[in-house]
Amino acid sequence: MSAPRTVLVLGGTTEGRAAASALAGRDDVRVVSSLAGAVRSPALPDGEVRIGGFGGAEGLAAHLRAERVAAVLDATHPFASTMTANAAAACAGTGVPLVVLRRPGWTSGPGDRWHRVASVAAAAAALPGLLPGPAGRVLLTTGRGGLAHFAAVDAAFWIRAVDPPDGPLPARHELLLDRGPFALDDERTLFEAVVPHVLVTKDSGGAATAPKLTAARERGVPVLVVDRPPLPGGVAVEPTVDAALARLLGD
Repeated sequence: MSAPRTVLVLGGTTEGRAAASALAGRDDVRVVSSLAGAVRSPALPDGEVRIGGFGGAEGLAAHLRAERVAAVLDATHPFASTMTANAAAACAGTGVPLVVLRRPGWTSGPGDRWHRVASVAAAAAALPGLLPGPAGRVLLTTGRGGLAHFAAVDAAFWIRAVDPPDGPLPARHELLLDRGPFALDDERTLFEAVVPHVLVTKDSGGAATAPKLTAARERGVPVLVVDRPPLPGGVAVEPTVDAALARLLGD
């Protein structure tokens, strides 16, 4: 019997954990999940786990060679663009197959008041135009990174993140430390408590954090939606765990 082939899962998402669980149940695969270490107490997947960076594309390429990795599944967050770019470059340079697993993004529907922007910085620039001046109230759910862009906005912020953020923050803010998934009833309760004039979010996609969009629609709250960064050209992309694993392993 041949030795199991090593599959490296670049994880940190619900889909990454699901993929690792599926691979861990196979006798012909050794699955190793790599987590960035950005979250203090991450949910750990099945199989082997490593935590920390690789040292850029060259470091990842060296790791692929040293560990004789047979295939890479990029199941990182849709906004982890640096890691995805490094994976694409490392796999292209080593000849290791790569599949990017990306859950579909959100789409607006009847009653939504969405304003799409290209970046977190663009969201901060557009925000004052949607607020009634300094009395404005903002529910900010873009995560702990990039919050310095909002530091100069004169409004009251409720900032939801998994871990406490670093760097400059708006002068008037309250931290809501929590981890999804979030139920619709809980999001409705949050909106009733905060009464936001604007919701700011990233287009993360998926069901875990989508209920806030429903709560915003029900209350007629405008939503600033930060679009996803583009994927590197030429990479294979699949929207589901099953499709990504089938393409990666040729099953």
